[in-house]
Amino acid sequence: MNARKPLTLPRLRAMAAAGEKLVMLTCYDATFARVLDAAGVDLLLVGDSLGNVLQGRETTLPVTLDEMAYHTRCVATARTSAFLIADMPFGSYHDSLEQGIASAVALMRAGAQMVKVEGGAWVVPLVRALVERGIPVCGHLGLTPQSVHALGGWRVQGRDEDGAARLRADALALAEAGVAMIVIELVPTALSRQLAADVPVPLIGIGAGPDTAGQVLVLHDLLGLNPHPARFVRDFMADAAAAGGGIAEAVRRYGQAVRDGSFPDPEVHGY
Repeated sequence: MNARKPLTLPRLRAMAAAGEKLVMLTCYDATFARVLDAAGVDLLLVGDSLGNVLQGRETTLPVTLDEMAYHTRCVATARTSAFLIADMPFGSYHDSLEQGIASAVALMRAGAQMVKVEGGAWVVPLVRALVERGIPVCGHLGLTPQSVHALGGWRVQGRDEDGAARLRADALALAEAGVAMIVIELVPTALSRQLAADVPVPLIGIGAGPDTAGQVLVLHDLLGLNPHPARFVRDFMADAAAAGGGIAEAVRRYGQAVRDGSFPDPEVHGY
């Protein structure tokens, strides 16, 4: 039985300030919510990655707000301690502030405790509007899957000086607007280290090296279910199975590796 007290935003901030690594995983249903929560995961992300891993689509773009709210409700019914974040899907906040606020309200009503938006300076007005209304926001920079076509595919971001400067400016703008944390995806380790030092909110890395306040992976990648995993993925299910364990052990090992700093290994999983 999970004996942890429910994690709150102030508690997560205190953990990050104390140097405790934050452990995040995607989650899309009640069964896995119970497993991940009991295994000690700090943050559950109902990601629009469900378009890839549940719906079999090539991108996250077709995922709808109704689908995100449905899966958020499923996870919310089963979590007891982990903090719940829901992605705002493509097209749910692009037309107007009013649309973005309404979309965030729908996800919060479904059980989210924070919403995540992709983008830099252009989402700052929305971030401010949501925070003013008491809706916590997580940013997302670097490789932003909803912009995959504009970015030219699944490519590492911030490799050159101009790209790195844009990322830094966007991260600082989001922090100033009031985001509680920022996911940074597919960013060189050296740039990630600099951002972690300069940006005054916790950064959660995925393919961004070990120097962030925490790590996130797609659950299905961690379980070895992706036939073509990215370089930053580690198959923790294989590790658990070799020791006679199952899914819960794989998740526990992921959390332990994040907290002790053995994952990600910048030489193996970094850029």
